[in-house]
Order: sequence, then C-alpha cells, then structure tokens
Amino acid sequence: MSLEKRYARIEQEVHASCDACGRDAREVKIIGVSKTVGLDAVAQAVAAGIHDFGENRPDELARKHDAFPDERWHFIGNIQSRQLSSVVGRACLIHSLCTLRHAEKIDRLAEGLGIVQDVLIEVNDGEPNKQGVQPDELYDMLMACSKLSHIRVCGLMTMAVRGSLEDARATFCDLRILRDTMQSKLERSGVQGADLHELSMGMSEDYLEAIPQGATMVRVGRAIFSDDYAL
Repeated sequence: MSLEKRYARIEQEVHASCDACGRDAREVKIIGVSKTVGLDAVAQAVAAGIHDFGENRPDELARKHDAFPDERWHFIGNIQSRQLSSVVGRACLIHSLCTLRHAEKIDRLAEGLGIVQDVLIEVNDGEPNKQGVQPDELYDMLMACSKLSHIRVCGLMTMAVRGSLEDARATFCDLRILRDTMQSKLERSGVQGADLHELSMGMSEDYLEAIPQGATMVRVGRAIFSDDYAL
C-alpha cells in the first residue's frame, strides 16, 4: 500500500470515528510523525495532503523545516535545553514542555525572536520511566507559565502505555478530565486568555481510542510511513 493510500485510509478512519462519537472531523488534526524518514518521504507526504509533521530531534526538525518551510512542524521529543534554539521559532507547537526551567528558556528565546511560542504541557500517565508533569503539579506549572509573556500554553499532551487499548482509553479519558478541571481552575483564578483547547494524544496503535476522548491532535508515524505496518 502506498503512502498516499495509507494516509487516505487513516483519514477515513478518523472521519468514521468522529462520526461515531458526534464530533466534527475538522477538530482532529493528523500529525505525520516523520522522525524515521528522509526528505523524499516528506515530499511524498506533502503531495498526499499531509501538512503537519512531528519530529523528536531538534537537528531533524531544523533540517526538514528548512527544506519544507511552508509546512507546519511540531516538536514532539524530549526537550534538551542546549538545543532549544533550533526548535523555538521553527516549531509551530512544542508538545513536550514539562519543566519550568525549559519554559523560561523558551520564553527568553521567543522574546529574542519577537514571537510567542505555542506549547503543550506533557502530562505523565503514571509510568515512572516517562517524563511529564505529575497531575497534582500541573496547576502550579500552568500558573507559572501564565506569567511568561512569550509562550502560550494551548493544551496538554500525553503518551499512553503500549499494549493495552483499554489502558490507553483510560489514560486519554483522564487527560480530558484533567484538562477540563485545569481550564475551570484557571478561569476561576482570573488568568487572562487561558485556553487549553488542544489535546495531543494517540499514536499509530491507539489514535482511534483517543478521538472519542477528545483528542484534537493524533501523532501518527508508522501507520503512514511504514510499508509493513498493518492497519
């Protein structure tokens, strides 16, 4: 199956899932995670209709962004402070913010570029070997970020445990409830412009579990770019 056909099938599945749960498919953005492929495959993906791409390494984000500057590039990897200058300004959205130290550096870099950098806060799903803000620390993180004038927190991101669709579904449901709780708390606290509208959750194995739980972005790599991935 060609890349174009794989992507068309994923689009069909997303539309069907949205129809089944009463959502508008335009609310769900498919991000093609291109971290394992080269520029030729990105060009094929653009021709197939993909215009949002996810990268987890700053050097690859910079290389592909600079080759395809008209596309939208998302940074989805672990943040390394020394490489943030390659990410800020190139990424339309940083999905993996989870420390105030990195938020402050992103804010300084964005100020130097004269922009406001959009970010998501990554929330830990309970696995000790994963990064992410703990749910009970999220409000303090959001309040601290609200005081930084050159970043804008647009929502939350998480990665569910692999191997169990039931567990993934529960993780996605928990993130939606947490987002709604945080949105209400920020509004009650008088935070101006608080709008946690984005939920980045779901990958190739479980994106169809994420959509009914409110995902606005699904990060799909192998199901688009791998010849041997079984949909």
